[in-house]
Amino acid sequence: MKYVSTRGEMPKIDFKDTVFEGLAPDGGLIVPERIPRLSEKEIEELRKLNYQELALKIFKYYISDIEEKDLKELIEKAYKTFRAKDITPVVKVGDIYILELFHGPTWAFKDIALQFLGVLFEKLLLETEKKINILGATSGDTGSAAIYGVRGKKNIAIFILHPYKKVSEVQALMMTTVTDSNIYNIAIEGTFDDCQAIVKSLFMDLEFKRKYRLTTVNSINWARIMSQMVYYFWVYFRVSEKENCESVRISVPTGNFGDIFAGYLTKLMLGKKRIERLILATNENDILCRFVNKGDYSLREVRPTISPSMDIQVASNFERYLYYFYNEDSKKTKEIMEKFAKEKAIKFSEEEVKRVQKDFLSASINQEETLETIKEFYKETGYILDPHTAVGVKAGLKFKDKYPLICLATAHPAKFPETVSKALGFSIKLPEEIEKLYKLPQRVEILPMDVEKVKTFISEKAI
Repeated sequence: MKYVSTRGEMPKIDFKDTVFEGLAPDGGLIVPERIPRLSEKEIEELRKLNYQELALKIFKYYISDIEEKDLKELIEKAYKTFRAKDITPVVKVGDIYILELFHGPTWAFKDIALQFLGVLFEKLLLETEKKINILGATSGDTGSAAIYGVRGKKNIAIFILHPYKKVSEVQALMMTTVTDSNIYNIAIEGTFDDCQAIVKSLFMDLEFKRKYRLTTVNSINWARIMSQMVYYFWVYFRVSEKENCESVRISVPTGNFGDIFAGYLTKLMLGKKRIERLILATNENDILCRFVNKGDYSLREVRPTISPSMDIQVASNFERYLYYFYNEDSKKTKEIMEKFAKEKAIKFSEEEVKRVQKDFLSASINQEETLETIKEFYKETGYILDPHTAVGVKAGLKFKDKYPLICLATAHPAKFPETVSKALGFSIKLPEEIEKLYKLPQRVEILPMDVEKVKTFISEKAI
């Protein structure tokens, strides 16, 4: 399997190169040259596997330059830190299914991809005796998952940008209390979109990128998307078995379009409407919802909410979806993205919207509805949702149909204790590991929303 850019101006590269490249040199995102469509026989063989075995089989479709035994070793190493035997347990709650993605070290779904990416980076760097500097932006969970994925790893320094005082206290503590010498937390006085714009700007500065050997852990890194596809296969197999059905619907709380894009690719690989549709759930930052429902992908101001990981307007993985939506037409993809960069808006035709809606349904859930969902869901089932999962559950229930409904639980409620306790009317008990964070020393650099200031900081600290 080779890899290309969504904008068509990058020579084909191997998987190992995509891991370090991050953003393509032409400004596009890196995608596989083809998405495999699986046969009935292949699907039934995958169904029988445990999580780690399933990950190995999915990865092998996309990785041809790492030996199977090495891949297997990396997968085992990545997931041995998880608290659940099944890695991502599927739980029936009331009349819906919850896919729990928060059993990794930082209690959020990002661990599933970033624990693998951490061990992958380390292996490839030791093979080549190279050093890298990882640069990423986080709206809350990616940062801590990336930090925990690479802390203590050789030949790696990591710089994570987060919006100052716009993530939950626990999310911030999970980053700033990691004081290892190779970890740099940067709080930017702005929004997540501002952090993401700085990261993209530095990756587009090819001289700076090459000089400091920059790579990324954000969902623009293809390995992140590939790792997340595994749990869509996993949950489809578990629920279709239990319900004795062929088709399911999956509700995904998303702001950056990365997690749901992994679901979209899984849907393509499985074929035959096995994932009947994906439900795209957003908070008031509803650019993706407006796209699905009205064909309106236009920039608005970011609104801070109680589900901060979704406080995003520019969804970085949207370009990958457009590439496939337009039948892998890189020229058209480039034209549209360049137009969006200038005009801050893309308008889609009625016919195009109908085509989008064959794969997606969407709803925007406000903060009042989110709090009410946490409260009512607990009252009815005894299950506590975090504010992002609550957005997904509420949106999912709006489209409850004959198909079994699966909702992705993207974080443990203990990552948002203030919001969850407010919704429930009582204080939730925090796991001991999270309690301890409040007593640990912290290290963080607060910087203005200024590309040059961030560039200077990185150039001074990079390995």
